[in-house]
Amino acid sequence: MKDKRHSISAPQNLESLIDRIQGDFPGMSAQFQVGARYLMDFPGEVPIASMRQIAAQAGVQPATLVRLAQSLGYDGWNTLKGVFTQSLRHTPKRYAEQARQVIRSKNSSEVLSTAVSTQAGNMRLLEELNRDRLAAAVNLLSKARHVHVAGFRASFGPAFTLHYLYRLFRSSVSMLRGDAGSLEMELRSIRKDEIVVIIGFAPYSNESLRVAQAARLAGARVLALCDSIVSPIALDADCILVFPTESPSFFPSSAAAVALIEILMEQLLVKAGKQAVKGIAIAEDQLHQTGAYLNTK
Repeated sequence: MKDKRHSISAPQNLESLIDRIQGDFPGMSAQFQVGARYLMDFPGEVPIASMRQIAAQAGVQPATLVRLAQSLGYDGWNTLKGVFTQSLRHTPKRYAEQARQVIRSKNSSEVLSTAVSTQAGNMRLLEELNRDRLAAAVNLLSKARHVHVAGFRASFGPAFTLHYLYRLFRSSVSMLRGDAGSLEMELRSIRKDEIVVIIGFAPYSNESLRVAQAARLAGARVLALCDSIVSPIALDADCILVFPTESPSFFPSSAAAVALIEILMEQLLVKAGKQAVKGIAIAEDQLHQTGAYLNTK
């Protein structure tokens, strides 16, 4: 009889592995579920701890981890662990290190070409990463009684873009800003049957995780817009949209994040229909009447 694990294609990167675990999770045994949950919740521990340490921390036997690895298509634990180890090599470099590398680069004539090529690659990846995710995100937001939006530090820009565009045709949208240390007070406004949209990329802000935890405690659902399905804000999210952040410069790029948000807003507008168009017309008229826009006539 053919060994079942050899008939399964083992995931070759961490994101596809987490996808496999999430898909197989409902049919796993109770012990496999315990082990798999630990791998998803603490991916950073797997490369640096022994199998026995991981098993003890997860609350399962070491043999359970071996069998779990085989059920996912790997020869054994070490092969599965290798996927987690490989993922560490893709951890974003520190900004200062990247800045030094940029300064050391002497070929300035290729800077524009390299940057444009990298950003084009990011944009092309958006479809592959979100083809099967976008519709679920649109449905989740469309049915929500209220939508809270959060993004901190470099993620504030994309979060504000989402908030600004959505408010043009929907009034029940608000920002969780945390100005002057007010985040805890704002988090108390989250209610059940509401949606919290959290935007973030590595290195992740502590505030974003606090928002996700507060949403869970309130019984709200979470939509994560992030750079990886194994990011801290994605692991327990109800829905995930993913954007790449590759950049030849010293700082991760948010261009694809903004593009993804624009696509999401377009689909939400289509879903809302004529009422949304009416709301945009009213908002636009008000902006003109109050002098927010320059009169170029």
